[in-house]
Amino acid sequence: MEKSKIYTRTGDKGKTSLVGGTRVPKAHVRLEAYGTIDELNSFVGSLICVIDDDKELETLEFIQNKLFVVGSYLATETEARSPKAASIITDEQITDIENRMDEIDGQLPQIRQFVLPGGCEPAARAHICRSVCRRAERCMYRVKEEYPVEDNIMIFVNRLSDYFFLLARKECNKKGKEIFWKQ
Repeated sequence: MEKSKIYTRTGDKGKTSLVGGTRVPKAHVRLEAYGTIDELNSFVGSLICVIDDDKELETLEFIQNKLFVVGSYLATETEARSPKAASIITDEQITDIENRMDEIDGQLPQIRQFVLPGGCEPAARAHICRSVCRRAERCMYRVKEEYPVEDNIMIFVNRLSDYFFLLARKECNKKGKEIFWKQ
């Protein structure tokens, strides 16, 4: 079997296909959303490279796999999906992320100031993940204005930005020093 080429030339004129076959402009709201999820997934991969905690690595690998599925979901014509189709993000998975956040938060000192990104390499990368995650969420809300998007997907991405914030704090308290905004 001959190896397929990575390029198709089908997008050379500014259009691409959604899963389902519909051709859309490359600036389409869906592409912006799943492209931002892909960007977030890449930054999570970068974060994994500097995390030395097995529990966090397991959580981050779970997140990466779920982000890949979320990106695929956003690239699919959701209006054609059966309303009875199983959710790609379950209530239990959201609860798992919330429980992990509660565990991390329980180990951290209370804060009374705004935290600035940085403090150590893992924290800085986690803050990048947090801010890209927030952008992905904004993009997904723009998609949701025009097309169906499962509520659990929106909730999951919202929780992830909070998880990345707590992970950044944890890493700073472990390896560096938190940097606080000085008014």
